[in-house]
Parts: sequence; C-alpha cells; structure tokens
Amino acid sequence: MAKQESIEPCKKEACYIQACLSKNNFLPQKCITVIELLQSCCEKHNYNSTHCASLSGLLKQKPK
Repeated sequence: MAKQESIEPCKKEACYIQACLSKNNFLPQKCITVIELLQSCCEKHNYNSTHCASLSGLLKQKPK
C-alpha cells in the first residue's frame, strides 16, 4: 500500500473531495475544507500527483 501511496500521494484527499461534492449537489463552495486539504497535499508533494491537476478548477470556485 505504501508504494501506491508514493505514486499517488494525494489520492485520499481527492476521494474526500469527490465524496463531499456528491453529498452537496456538486457545489464546491460547500467543500472548501477538503479542497484546501488537497491543495496542502499537492503543495507538500510539489504537485507530483495526477489528482492535483483538478485542483486549479476547484480553486477558482473558492471564495476569496
């Protein structure tokens, strides 16, 4: 399991976002906390996860 985690270090956070969006009619503003978790993970791993690619679209939805 640890080997796969190193390949996709932010998969868990991306799954949290998907679950949150599903529960909240796909309204990203209701999932800011989990979006920020993914952002933090991506920053920590220098955006070395395929799950970080979707982050830019989600961040545009985040209130400033």
